[in-house]
Amino acid sequence: MRDNLTIGLVVPFATDKVPDEGPIMYPGVHFIPKGVGVRALTPAGYDAAVDGILPAAEELAKQNVDAIMVIGTSLTFYRGYDFHEQLMEKLRATTGLPISTMSAAVVEGLRAMGAQRIGVATAYADEVNERLRDFLVASGFDVLALKGFGLFGFGEPGKKSEQEIIALGAQVCDSAPEAEGLLISCGGLLTLRCAKPIEERYGVPVVTSTQAAFWQALRLAGETGFVAGCGRMLEESKAVAPVH
Repeated sequence: MRDNLTIGLVVPFATDKVPDEGPIMYPGVHFIPKGVGVRALTPAGYDAAVDGILPAAEELAKQNVDAIMVIGTSLTFYRGYDFHEQLMEKLRATTGLPISTMSAAVVEGLRAMGAQRIGVATAYADEVNERLRDFLVASGFDVLALKGFGLFGFGEPGKKSEQEIIALGAQVCDSAPEAEGLLISCGGLLTLRCAKPIEERYGVPVVTSTQAAFWQALRLAGETGFVAGCGRMLEESKAVAPVH
């Protein structure tokens, strides 16, 4: 990995904080965060933050970053596929940089793993889950099973243990034995050590929001995104991301 690699992060926090797992995955990378302040895992909670994404990205673009990633899966999919596509276009036009979102990153991760028929485990309650289902279907996936923790509070996903996350993922895999992959959605879930146990048990690749976002950010900056020991998507990553 080259020296002085810098990634800008639009983050859902009210403060400018780097998600904990990013520096663990890529300790040599300098991350610059800019918070937009999601208030809850609900459409109203996202509404409080979504208009801040473009200004935050524009500010990050002035700080000599190599690429920008918008953290927050539900923040970027909750208004639907078409809104997300328009957001991506505006972000590219505003910043002039390689840029992506956590929602786009999980899509890229699933495609990289060849998973079109998928199971989905999330932190969310029903309304947000259904919006995720719609987004994934519009992105070309068949959602065979979807289960969530039913959380509403912004900080609640981070309180879920790896064991609880793995157990929810296992429930989804048991519900959809024909699935070609599992998505674990929500950047607030701490999932760095969750993919491998599920992959070993069920034999399908696991894509998680936070890992996909940081992996995609590194690939946008010209790196492979390779990380050992944390699941197939990270371990098998060789090619850099396409710049759309």
